[in-house]
Amino acid sequence: MIIQIVMKMVRCREDEAPKHVQPQNPHSAVLWCKNKLYPDNLPRTSVVIVFHNEAWSTLLRTVHSVIDRSPHTLLEEIVLVDDASERDFLKRPLEQYVRKLEVPVRVVRMEQRSGLIRARLKGAAISTGQVITFLDAHCECTTGWLEPLLARIKQDKKTVVCPIIDVISDDTFEYMAGSDMTYGGFNWKLNFRWYPVPQREMDRRKGDRTLPVRSGNSPHRIPSEHF
Repeated sequence: MIIQIVMKMVRCREDEAPKHVQPQNPHSAVLWCKNKLYPDNLPRTSVVIVFHNEAWSTLLRTVHSVIDRSPHTLLEEIVLVDDASERDFLKRPLEQYVRKLEVPVRVVRMEQRSGLIRARLKGAAISTGQVITFLDAHCECTTGWLEPLLARIKQDKKTVVCPIIDVISDDTFEYMAGSDMTYGGFNWKLNFRWYPVPQREMDRRKGDRTLPVRSGNSPHRIPSEHF
């Protein structure tokens, strides 16, 4: 499960001293998820995170939540793609900081502002993991977020999976649990919306809330050979 900060960027003065805030670790998984067992030989993933002028604290909370809440045997690398940021602390200080982390972290720079999709494609192109995971630069992963997603891909390599996304308040940073009874999709105007899980999906799952909901949501994780 991933918790998402609903603001696009936390305001941060460019001369502010970089500080890392330890991420939260809410335990919101339902009991069925906590009791699930997963294979040992899951595919390894590259985590691609695109940022532009992101606040130091939110970016590093994202990175540390990935490192702290993921089995390192499943983490190939973290790829940070800088979409032409202008803040000084996202230049050399960031490169020096990530060199000290216990998981390989690479910082890649776009030559000019290119937008989220082009920046993600750049990150995907240099990724070496068996699976590519895309995360926003202002989210936090909770304990046990990675294994169920990789397990679905191990079952079927053509699977594209997306986690439940909870919310962090943009006013108080309070954690607000999401619902497994909704799914993401697009309307005919191509606007993204949350929709209630249809009865046919509830019937298909037969009460097992750990089973995925089939959705047209945008991909967060996909096998690299199918990207």
